[in-house]
Amino acid sequence: MSIATGQVQGVGQSLLRPDGTLKVTGEFAYSSDLWLDGMLWGATLRSPHPSAWIRSIDVGPALAMPGVFAVLTHQDVPGVKFYGLEHKDQPVLAIDQVRYQGEPVALVAADHPETARRAADAIVVGYELREAVTDPRQAAFDPACPQVNPHGNVVRHQPVRVGDRFTADVVVTAEYEVGMQDQAFLGPESGLAVPAEDGGVDLYVATQWLHVDQDQVAPCLGLPKEKVRLTLAGVGGAFGAREDLSMQIHASMLALRTGKPIKIVYGREESFFGHVHRHPAWMRYEHGATADGMLVYVRAEIVLDGGAYTSSSPAVVGNAASLGVGPYEVDNVWIDAYGTYTNNPPCGAMRGFGAVQACFAYESQMDRLAEACGLSPVEIRIRNAVSQGSRLATGQVVDTPAPLAGMLRELAAMPLPGPGSTDLRALPGGVAQTTHGEGVRRGIGYGVGIKNICFSEGFDDYSTARVRVELLGGEPHVLVHTAAAEVGQGLIMVKSQIARTELGIDRVTIVPADTTVGSAGSSSASRQSYVTGGAVKAACEAVRERLDKLRAGGASLAEVLAAGPVEETREYRHRPTFPMDPVTGQGDSHTQLALCVHRAVVDVDVELGLVKVVELAAVQDVGRIMNPLALEGQIHGGTAQGLGLALMEEIQVRDGKVLNPSFTDYLIPTILDMPPMRLSILENPDPHAPYGLRGAGEPPTLSSTPAIAAAVRNATGLALARVPIRPDDIALAGSALAG
Repeated sequence: MSIATGQVQGVGQSLLRPDGTLKVTGEFAYSSDLWLDGMLWGATLRSPHPSAWIRSIDVGPALAMPGVFAVLTHQDVPGVKFYGLEHKDQPVLAIDQVRYQGEPVALVAADHPETARRAADAIVVGYELREAVTDPRQAAFDPACPQVNPHGNVVRHQPVRVGDRFTADVVVTAEYEVGMQDQAFLGPESGLAVPAEDGGVDLYVATQWLHVDQDQVAPCLGLPKEKVRLTLAGVGGAFGAREDLSMQIHASMLALRTGKPIKIVYGREESFFGHVHRHPAWMRYEHGATADGMLVYVRAEIVLDGGAYTSSSPAVVGNAASLGVGPYEVDNVWIDAYGTYTNNPPCGAMRGFGAVQACFAYESQMDRLAEACGLSPVEIRIRNAVSQGSRLATGQVVDTPAPLAGMLRELAAMPLPGPGSTDLRALPGGVAQTTHGEGVRRGIGYGVGIKNICFSEGFDDYSTARVRVELLGGEPHVLVHTAAAEVGQGLIMVKSQIARTELGIDRVTIVPADTTVGSAGSSSASRQSYVTGGAVKAACEAVRERLDKLRAGGASLAEVLAAGPVEETREYRHRPTFPMDPVTGQGDSHTQLALCVHRAVVDVDVELGLVKVVELAAVQDVGRIMNPLALEGQIHGGTAQGLGLALMEEIQVRDGKVLNPSFTDYLIPTILDMPPMRLSILENPDPHAPYGLRGAGEPPTLSSTPAIAAAVRNATGLALARVPIRPDDIALAGSALAG
């Protein structure tokens, strides 16, 4: 029951984002725009080598330069020298060795950014090079392989064991690879650290999880948490890469040493070395089925390259293992998923982590199986699709709506685009006019993905919200305060919609996120609408209950609030999850599961290897639409990243060194690469979730990649077991395309 009358702009409406116009017009303040009079600039010296001992560091030449205020090495770390998301294994600054190209070795503070960079370059480091471990399979399985990590080269091995029948009428086997994708956000790592009078530091930073940053930064500074205060600055995209620390500790160390504010802004090249990436994967899959296409068993070996440090690799391995057969019913499963340490760049969270890599492999397998059984790609998926009541490979029962078969039928029934345009701009190669239509073939492909929502495997996953109602200018006003990071997903708007819906008050202000309120967890795992939305809803309900009691005697809302504001703070937790059994992989490890299906239509120039995605269609079940316009944007955005992984995005690493750390050579989709999209958004409420909603940001990234790859296979007749699919993968396979 609303406590105020009148129409409010609440849940289910397409409200414009308050930051949208500012971002479009260039007026939005990002973390790289932060400024204080008298501030200094920080710079980081990074290792040029993927693996080496450090024999000496001479900072004298840097300290002698005019304008330099401080030069710091590992000896200057005031507290604990290691940090990390799940394991504290990453040094603040390299101590006796470097384990990847780009590892931070020393810091500089100077009065000008160019001075700081030149001073960093002047530091002389004596390296003794050693052989880099760059093959994740060698790292995992070769006992003679050098150890990258003192505890061994395997971060986590997670088996899944179900059933004992591993023979079938029809068997398809293949190996698959997924390259290293970058999150490619447009706002580089940046922030401002300000020394405080109490000996602490105030840090303004673009991040995904303020409190876990605080938990890592404070011990390294030798300070109690209450003296390390973080406020979220403007974030220019994240997609998982801001879960790990970048410049937070470094800027704070320099601020405490110099007594002056320190600003650090990475350039684009440094950004490629300053954050984690998507785990590249090698996968071997074997699917067995009856002659009519019913799955009998799945065997899989999945090796994920975590790079030099742990980051979130254990969770990535858990996702790949638990979701490794996809949204299909199968009674016999044998999966081994491994995460490894190598001297390649560190890998961690990226949209759909773990599930994306496995999805490419199992969906490619379903296409192979369809061909072997004489079925269409849609029909074989329908025959094996999970539904409510199905049991996953981990033994977890799907206890919420899962209308996958119906989603596939709806997708297949959508109209197909017409024949190719004669406009050269619509052909592969586009405005480059590389073709006039000769050698161009059309293909159609399908992809299905299942993604866990919220954190899994027993993690204490919660969010905190403080809601206050008060009179401002004689009108009731709501203030909503959480530490949840707005990273471009539209969370500020959703929080305001929930407050309006629950309190019936249209005037809502979202307080900037900081660490003066309880943790809201990370803006990842498609969890914030679920968990922070749940916390805001719970706090609003508590405020409404108090106001209802105060108004019980007939007082108006204005009269009640005239006596003072009403405020409540609430934590919200989703239903419990449990770790996967370390031997069998069994367990209710996930909170919620989300489904998305894609159809891709492509034109391929088989002579030049160029691909034009003509159309993408998607059907996704979101439980409850919170904001239709924002939701469509999430599906479009997730699909674009899946397109990038399918056709163009890959960090090229050779012998542990990154070859393309720039947006000149690391290609991401532009408006010219994204085709028109057909969307069907379903609402089958999840009874366990606030408003019945289902996290929606990640699932489109899963299913779009295999759909596009399948369409290219359909056009070319090539196996194409690796993404991204490069022009030479098509054009140099001329003999297979003959005729």
